[in-house]
Amino acid sequence: MKEIVEFRWHGRGGQGAWTASELLARTALHEGKYIQSFPEFGPERMGAPVTAFTRISTKPIRIHCAVYEPDVVVVLDPTLLKTVPVASGLRDDCVIVVNSADEVAKVRENLKTKKGHLWTIPATEIALKILGMPITNTALLGTVARATGIVALESVEKIVKERFRLDIAEKNFAVIKEAYQEAKKE
Repeated sequence: MKEIVEFRWHGRGGQGAWTASELLARTALHEGKYIQSFPEFGPERMGAPVTAFTRISTKPIRIHCAVYEPDVVVVLDPTLLKTVPVASGLRDDCVIVVNSADEVAKVRENLKTKKGHLWTIPATEIALKILGMPITNTALLGTVARATGIVALESVEKIVKERFRLDIAEKNFAVIKEAYQEAKKE
């Protein structure tokens, strides 16, 4: 792991982008890493675009600003690919995780960039099947864990079980585990 890994999460209000960011950060903290997790939004309404940020480091984090050149970009809502500049500031070797059932080539075309290693997951379908609701944040968290290796799946399970009531935690971890297994890499 490089000294500091920066994540930028793109979602819509109510989809849980910040919750996923926080769960990732708590998991990394549990594993002995240094963390930051914070949202960027104003008085937006439910469904408006929101951004959340996570930093994970092997050393104390001294930077306190938004993430402008992310190592990892996560897109919870694929409609944002056409309305929000999710690819801004991408590094050549970054990881991009997108909630999409489309072929990877089509997602790449919608991103309008050739940078990065693209991972896709049909998170909405997985969430509907297991949770009965289109809440995609935990599916994206599972995909991030697989795509980056930044945290162990067992640690994610522990943190999810600490954060949610047991029945909700078990369903969400089932989503995480399925997404971890089903994610596709370009």
